Parts: sequence; structure tokens; C-alpha cells
Amino acid sequence: MNEPTSASAGQVAEPSTRGPLDGLIVADLSRVLAGPYCSMLLADLGATVIKVESAAGDDTRAWTPPDKDGVSTYLMSITRNKRSSVLDFRDPDDIALVHELYRRADIARQTFRPGALEKFELDYESARAINPGIIYLSITGFGTGAGAGLPGYDLVVQAVSGLMSLTGASDGPAYRAGISVFDVMTGLHGAIGILAALHQREETGEGQHVEANLLSSALSGLVNHSGGFTAAGVVPHRMGNAHPSVYPYETMPTKDRNVIITAANDRQFRALCEVLGIPEIADDERFRLNADRTANRAELHPVLVERLVTWSADDLFVALNDAGVPCGPINTIREGVELAERLDLHPRATVGDGSRAVDLVRNPLTFSAAAPRYDFPPPDLGEHTDELRAWLSTPLG
Repeated sequence: MNEPTSASAGQVAEPSTRGPLDGLIVADLSRVLAGPYCSMLLADLGATVIKVESAAGDDTRAWTPPDKDGVSTYLMSITRNKRSSVLDFRDPDDIALVHELYRRADIARQTFRPGALEKFELDYESARAINPGIIYLSITGFGTGAGAGLPGYDLVVQAVSGLMSLTGASDGPAYRAGISVFDVMTGLHGAIGILAALHQREETGEGQHVEANLLSSALSGLVNHSGGFTAAGVVPHRMGNAHPSVYPYETMPTKDRNVIITAANDRQFRALCEVLGIPEIADDERFRLNADRTANRAELHPVLVERLVTWSADDLFVALNDAGVPCGPINTIREGVELAERLDLHPRATVGDGSRAVDLVRNPLTFSAAAPRYDFPPPDLGEHTDELRAWLSTPLG
């Protein structure tokens, strides 16, 4: 299957390393976060992603601060390796171009309200009639049933799913997570669905409609909390940074700043006590087993704190990790990136060349026989429209 290429100024060369998804073409009609994050992951792995935008552009183009040289870094973080084309769904000629894109694509993705694309004949049934092999992913807020008319925003889903009932101090207000966690999670679920459907297509030759929604992804992502309710009828509550089933597994003080300590089993707890110089505590009947420690956390907490506040956070981090006890300081984003660099995780990837080059966070996957690519910088609005029109107007050989 041919792909659009370009050698014009401001665009980088075609990738020199084949990715695992090299050769796949994605028609990306999604916007904001869940859909664009999903399609960026596919693009990183070699798929050709054509981002179809309106003349106003993706909402995130206007989401600042922060920005780099006047461009939203929110947008930059989810649009690398994509080509941007502006098409008007009110224009029959542009609709015909999308239809031709569907014909050539392996995957289509959209995040419009259920039913919104039917009047343009850009919905799944229309796409399937054009290309029976297409994998078509729809992402909504609340599915296509009784919740079809509800707008889907991550913050709303954090509230209605129950997540916010778990965040914050037990005696304080509920808080949102620091990122749009369910948008990201739904994007990941969408990518898994696409890859599963592609595998099935290898056997059947047929595409299919894959659906994901924020609320279902949220309830899945709440794992032990949602499972505790569905299996046992237990409704969890806010516990700050504490864990309902494990102790110590939370924020703890040192003499200079807080750290996270997660002694999640009996061996780790014993090692913690040894580092703190209180090995006898690990043999105390009140604290010997995890269930005991969890039940008696109010008694154990001050015993640990008394020793923890004699340590600096940095020294404790080293000592506990050397002893096999997971521990970490509460870092800023800068400190988190710097830690990844010290651990040789290479968190940065420079995308693009020359004045278009920008450092972004790399794709988290590594492969023994392939490599993610970082060839195309986040595109300007409509940067590849002419290229797309020319490609779609050229008959397939």
C-alpha cells in the first residue's frame, strides 16, 4: 500500500528504520487527547497517521500555557509523527477525499458523539461499505446506549466513575488526578483493540468496529476498588495516600521531605525495620503479617515515623532500595525526567530537524528487532493538506 511522502522544506525524510506497524495507514478523525494519544502510539511504531482537522484545528492547538515558540506543548505531546490535513465535512469534494482515505486505510479512528458522522457518511457502516477490511475505532464518553448524548470529558468521568471519591484526605474534599488519566487509559485500550482486530483480520480478511468509552475504561482501571464492589459489595473511601490492603504503603516523613514507602510484603517490612534499626518490630505479633499491620496501622505508624525523621530523604532512598524496599522521593516532573536519565531510561526523544526539532518524551516501548521512530515533528495545522490531496487524487497502481 502506497503512503504519502514529501521532500518539501520543513518536512523530514522518510524513516530509515522500519517499525513494527510500518505500512499501516491510519485515518485519524479524532481530537483532544484519548484518540490522538492512541494514534500517536501507532505512529511511533511505524504507522502512517493522517490527522484530519477542521479549519479551526484540534482543540488542543489553543490549550496554552505552556507553549514552545507559540505552539501548545499539549498539542506537541500527542501529535508527533503525524501528517495534518484540513478538510471541510460540509464540502462534498472533501467528503469524497475522506472516503478515498478510508478506501486506502487499514485503520480509522474518531471521537465524535455517537451518530454525528452518519450525516457525512463517515461512520463505521459507511467506511465498511467502502473498505470491508477497515478497522474502525470509535471513542466516546459513555458508550452508544443511554449515555450516547452525554459529552465525555476526563474530569467528568473522574467524578462520576468514583475515582474522585478515592482521592484526597479522608476528612477533606475530593480531588482530580493530576493528569487526564482516563483519556490516556482509554487511548491505550483503543490501541489494544486496534491491534487485536488487526490480528483477527489476518485470519478472517474482514475489518470490524472497535468501541471504547471513558467510563468503561475508568471502571476497568479502578481494578481492585471497582472489583471490591462488584465481587464483595465493598465501597471504598478516601484514605489520602494510604492503601486499604497494605501497610506501610503511603507517604512517610523524613527530616527534610516526604517519601513514598511501599513495604508490600512481610519480607520487605522486615528489611524496612532492619534499616531503621528496629528489627524487633518485625516480630511483634501486632505487626508480623501484612493483615496485622493493616489492622494496627494506627499503632505502627508513630513507631516508624520516630525513626524515619532521623533520615534525609536521599539517604533513605538509597538505603531502602539497597535493602529491597521500594522507596522514592516525591519529585517534580523535572526531577522525574532527571531520574529516568540517571537510570539510563533515555526519556527524551528529539523529533524533527533544524528549527522544527523539539524534545518530547519517547515512546515507552523498546523492541529487540524494531524501533519506534521520531521523524515528523508535531505538524502545523494543514501542513500536509496539499500532499494528501495529491496522493488521494492519484489512482492506486
